[in-house]
Amino acid sequence: MAEHGQIVLTSYGRSSGFCIDPIEKKPLNHFYPGSSVLSFGTAGCNLGCKFCQNWSISKSREIDTLGSTAMPEQIARAAQQHGCDSIAFTYNDPVIFMEYAMDCADACHAHGIHSVAVSAGYICDAPRQVFYQKMDAANIDLKAFTEHFYHKICSGHLAPVLDTLLYLRHETRVWFEITTLLIPGENDSPAEIEAMSRWIMDNLGPDIPLHFSAFHPDFKMMDTPPTPPATVKRARQIALDAGLNYVYVGNIFDEAGDSTYCPGCGTRVITRNWYALGDYELTDKGCCQHCGYQLAGRFTTPGESFGRRRIPIRISA
Repeated sequence: MAEHGQIVLTSYGRSSGFCIDPIEKKPLNHFYPGSSVLSFGTAGCNLGCKFCQNWSISKSREIDTLGSTAMPEQIARAAQQHGCDSIAFTYNDPVIFMEYAMDCADACHAHGIHSVAVSAGYICDAPRQVFYQKMDAANIDLKAFTEHFYHKICSGHLAPVLDTLLYLRHETRVWFEITTLLIPGENDSPAEIEAMSRWIMDNLGPDIPLHFSAFHPDFKMMDTPPTPPATVKRARQIALDAGLNYVYVGNIFDEAGDSTYCPGCGTRVITRNWYALGDYELTDKGCCQHCGYQLAGRFTTPGESFGRRRIPIRISA
């Protein structure tokens, strides 16, 4: 808000809550698989998506939403105490609380903890450069591949999101993955999915993981039916046929679509059941144990998989 002629972040140090999740829930399948992440957000958003599935947080104007208070150093210490490899700015878009997020990232880096941004990528060039200097990984929500969808459904525009993807790929070392929520009759046509997949292939390369998730009725789109699992699986196949190496499904049960395969020999190298890891057949550097192919991502020797747990926590002064 504006105070004394300046823009002030009134939500600094205040959160809608803290929770420990599997990193795969962000979703990030190639950023230290099996690890845990301390997730939190604030309130509000810079887009107006009619299908928002976190609308009670992202659309909130109530100060009571920000019921938890924690300064960056407290968050870093909590993540360390709970054995989290990363923190994630999520639930609402971190670009609207970027000063708080950046300070948290600095505090966590001092403790050897990574920072993850779960974002719609809707940000101007100058703050984009400043913000992502502090991030180790991101999941960018590419909501559709038409300007019509962004204008009609999200009250935004497609071009800034594509600019963010290009920036991350060609001007940073941030590891990032992409998620698209498929909404029946809005952004799920084979032609649109193929166009998006080919744009990713041509502009970002074959190694950027792409996640297709199933929609469920929410917020202002309660009359839209859920996405059939067959639609999500079809989208995955279209993207694979376009040449992308790592394509996943979300919000449906499909072990094949959740798992990671070696582009070199085709072997399943990470088996996933929802967010729980099964067989893991990569070296600590992310090389296939069968053919030696180097998979794209950030890997280390995995400990016990965090699994499907969700652990709410409180952070006190």
